[in-house]
Amino acid sequence: MDFKYFSRKLFLFTFLFLHASILLAQTVVSGTVTDAANKKPLPFVAVSFPGTNMGVTTDAQGEYTISSYQLVRQLKASFLGYKNALISVVPGKTQVINIRLVPIATQLNEVVVKSAKKPKYRNKDNPAVELIRKVIENKEKNRPENYAYVEYKEYDKMLFSLLNVSNTLSDKKIFRQYKFMLDNRDSTSVPGKSLLPFFLDEKVSQYYYRKDPEKEKTTTLGQKTVNFGGSIDSQGLTVYFKYVIAKVDIYDNNIFLIGTNFLSPIAGTSPTFYKFFITDTVVVNNQKLVELSFTPRNTTDQLLEGKLYITLDGNYAVQADELTISKHINLNFINSMQIKQEFAQNPDNRYHLSKSTVLASFALAQSRKGGLFGVREIVYGNYIVNKPHPDSTYNKPEITVPDEATHKTDQFWQQNRLDTLSGAEAKVYKNVDSLRNMKSFKRTLDWATFIFAGYKDMGQFEIGPSNAFYSFNPVEGAKLRFGGRTTTALSKRYYFETYAAYGFKDEKWKGFLSATYSFNNKSIYQFPQNYIRADVQYDTFIPGENFQFVDEDNLLLSIKRGDNTKYLYDLNYRLNYVHEYENHFSYNIGFQTQNESPAGSLYFSDFNSNNQLQSIHNLYFTDFSVGLRYAPHEQFYQGKIYRYAVPSKNPVFSLDYDAGLKNVLNGQYSYQKLHARIDKTFYLSIFGYADVTAESGHLFGQVPFPLLDIFRANQTYSYQIYSYNLMNFLEFVADQYESINIDQHFNGFFFNKIPLLKKLKWRETASFKGVWGGLSNANEPSLHPSLYQFPIASNGQPITYALGKTPYMEGSVGIENIFKFVRVDLVRRFTYLDHPDVAKWGIRTLVQLTF
Repeated sequence: MDFKYFSRKLFLFTFLFLHASILLAQTVVSGTVTDAANKKPLPFVAVSFPGTNMGVTTDAQGEYTISSYQLVRQLKASFLGYKNALISVVPGKTQVINIRLVPIATQLNEVVVKSAKKPKYRNKDNPAVELIRKVIENKEKNRPENYAYVEYKEYDKMLFSLLNVSNTLSDKKIFRQYKFMLDNRDSTSVPGKSLLPFFLDEKVSQYYYRKDPEKEKTTTLGQKTVNFGGSIDSQGLTVYFKYVIAKVDIYDNNIFLIGTNFLSPIAGTSPTFYKFFITDTVVVNNQKLVELSFTPRNTTDQLLEGKLYITLDGNYAVQADELTISKHINLNFINSMQIKQEFAQNPDNRYHLSKSTVLASFALAQSRKGGLFGVREIVYGNYIVNKPHPDSTYNKPEITVPDEATHKTDQFWQQNRLDTLSGAEAKVYKNVDSLRNMKSFKRTLDWATFIFAGYKDMGQFEIGPSNAFYSFNPVEGAKLRFGGRTTTALSKRYYFETYAAYGFKDEKWKGFLSATYSFNNKSIYQFPQNYIRADVQYDTFIPGENFQFVDEDNLLLSIKRGDNTKYLYDLNYRLNYVHEYENHFSYNIGFQTQNESPAGSLYFSDFNSNNQLQSIHNLYFTDFSVGLRYAPHEQFYQGKIYRYAVPSKNPVFSLDYDAGLKNVLNGQYSYQKLHARIDKTFYLSIFGYADVTAESGHLFGQVPFPLLDIFRANQTYSYQIYSYNLMNFLEFVADQYESINIDQHFNGFFFNKIPLLKKLKWRETASFKGVWGGLSNANEPSLHPSLYQFPIASNGQPITYALGKTPYMEGSVGIENIFKFVRVDLVRRFTYLDHPDVAKWGIRTLVQLTF
């Protein structure tokens, strides 16, 4: 035999043998780890492939999934207080291995285990609780804000993917044209899951902080987002996704995720709501750490579970953490959510957050097979402390992303990413660009817009809204309405909206026409707004139910309780200028002239000089208005012709001033109005959240009752957040008032402790609404016969009253999350129960989608 030939064969054989892991298929093992004694699942068990760096921990249900492309033949499971388990696996195969861990106590003395009772958990004399109290005591000094100066670069990546899409879907005829999207899969980034990425947003920014005087500034260096085109606002999707998967700061008392505040395991009150256990000690980078596991005392409360790794160097800092949201929590559409964070050491041996990863699985039902999978990964680099900069560095913090940051080259991203994109992620931008230009995709977006928003795209014009095509009321009878609005395909600077309506009972035509000019050459709905609008409208209204621009008729809201025959015909000419600033302060200046005439059973009347009652057919008034609004850090999901504010914990302040102009364009009255309002959502950790609105108004001058403050009443069967749900239309007027509106959502805090209700995942609500105020003598018709007299019913009973010393008050208790989107409230009216035709009790419903 030729020795050289044999040597080459031997070398090749040895090479392949030593590198067999490259040729093997992926080994995927999943299963459940349970206690061999009581058969209960064990959370936080360490599962690994010995000899590799691959390891995971079981979740709250004791379940795990681990995978590797290396040659592995054994699986190891270890947990404090249990004997290690070493189990054989088949390399290159997907397999299920359920593991039973034997408690050490069971092996030593079987009799003792059977007779012993599980000790009751206590905080007193618990070393784990003592340790967490040390972490709480030291957490302020371990925050970046403890330094005089801090700066770092931040790379923020948001990725959304379709989960576990069938491999054969692209072979079906209807989906063949989307093969380039459907075949771009990622099965390695998240073990045990097949991801089909379709949304990607990347942002690189530079952050500066100064403690005294306190200032912070974030400068966006670059931002890159997929562009779907059509009616999908990719920037708005980014804002919403980042609201759902928010930044996690373990040192905050509350961690805000999916619209909910979760109590941090190192909040001051955490020992009251969590159980803590010392489960291991580990050494990382020559640093000894204590592994501190924690679970909720009540598994249904909106709390977290997981592990903290705490330093024992005297700082008691968090060096790493693993957090999860239990599937037992009353949340919709969330299959799972995991948070993993890593901390790096500063030169002074303290720690800063270096990487934060949130993984979230979303589905309409509790299913592991399909749905959406979201990943938000934030990497922090170039971390520098106590390096001062000139004042100019911290001045004028950035509010919006500069245009130049959104047009960076590929070379910029290669140099500034603090992490790498997988092969599937790197193709997302190109794939979405191709998708956006496909006719079939454009048609799909078109019909989706019509179904969910009610508008049908006709190119430069949209027809809708569809829910206003038909309605009815006692004055107009059946009412047909047809209209639409222009789109940015016609112009970004010019915008027109119109409708025509006809009532078959009153046989009158109504309509609306508006023209808007945008000064910043953007959609008028895009932040920051800067536009002027002129419009004219003739339609029917219920007194006191004033809406901005257009009150869209709605079939469902046509159904009302009680007597609803008092309407107005309103002819209104308006001119408005709106200007928003990047700091979210805005103002609007308006001018309008109106002609109102009574309709249905409503009438206007006063006493003439001979003390005789006379009818009045028209009320003319002209006013000038200025409105101020401040909504710090407000963000929007905004399309080309719409926008919605993303929920926020920040307050919104508004102040409005109106001045009536007598003898201007037939204006009959001179008056001044002031109105102030504050809206704020209070997040109350495990107790849910409360939406609170406080208002105050004052009118100076003498005016007829249609110009007074007519409180927002509701006689429909829907629950209206900002209206009084058991107040009758036109029931109360005032020229000065203060009001409070509290809408509390407990998120199932009480129901989750009741077995049957816990399964239904219903949630409790409660509300209180009160308004205090009154009517000055100057606007009291009984003292001034020349004023319009308050309307009365056909039997002579009054229906409109001045709010007296007693406030109007109502409250409700309710259940929301019925079928995941229905809220039902039992409403109770507390005051003015002697008024005619009032309801003391009522049931109201509201349709809403929430997590």
